[in-house]
Amino acid sequence: MADSEPGIGKKILSFFINESTEPTQVKPVSETPAEQAKSVPAATVPNVAGTANVDRKFVEHFVDLLEKANLPGPDYFEFKQALQSMDSLELGEEKKFQAAWASFKAMGGIKDNSILTTSANQYLSILGKDRESFLKDVDRAIKERVGSLTDEVKKLEENNTAYAQEIANLQKKIDDNKNRLGQISGEVAEQSSKLNANRQSFEITYQSFVEQINSDLTKINQYLK
Repeated sequence: MADSEPGIGKKILSFFINESTEPTQVKPVSETPAEQAKSVPAATVPNVAGTANVDRKFVEHFVDLLEKANLPGPDYFEFKQALQSMDSLELGEEKKFQAAWASFKAMGGIKDNSILTTSANQYLSILGKDRESFLKDVDRAIKERVGSLTDEVKKLEENNTAYAQEIANLQKKIDDNKNRLGQISGEVAEQSSKLNANRQSFEITYQSFVEQINSDLTKINQYLK
C-alpha cells in the first residue's frame, strides 16, 4: 500500500460520514488582513445516507473500534472500499454491487459472499456489545449522580416533617433544607439533561452505523447471489 493511500481508519470514516462537509469557521475578534479564519471541526457531521447528523466524538469512537477489530484479509470493509470506488461510474445500484463484488473476488480468489455477511455481522456484534457497555455506564452514572440527589431529597423531606412538629426551634432547619432542595432540583435537571443528551447522541450515531451496515447486508444478499 502506498504511503499516500489513506489508512483503514480513514477509509472506514468515509463509509459512514460525509467528509465533504465544510467545518465551522471561527473568525478572531480583532482581525487584520494577514490573519485568516481558524477552522474548527463541527461537533456533528452528516452521515453518508444523509438521514441524520451524528456526533463527531462518537463517530471517531466507532471508527476506532471498527479499525481495531478489522479482520485480516479481504472482508466487508474491503468490499465496501471496492463499492465506494464505483461511485464515479454511471451504474445503477445493482450493477455497482456486482462490479464491486467482481473486483473484491479478484483480491483473493473468493467464491461466495459468505465472507461479507459473516464479517459484517461480526462488526455489528462488536458495535452491539459496545452499545451495551456504554448504556450500562450511562445508567450507572445516572444512578450515582442523580440517584444520590434523589435520595437526599427524600431524606430532607422526611426530616422537614419531623422539624415541622417542633415548630419554632426547628424552623431554621426547615428553611435551610428548603433552600437546599431548590439547589438539588437544579442539579438533578442539569445532570439528567447532560446524561440523556449524551445517550441520545450515542444512539443516533450507533443507529447510523448499524443502518448503513444492515443496508449493505440487505443489498449483498439481494444482489450477490
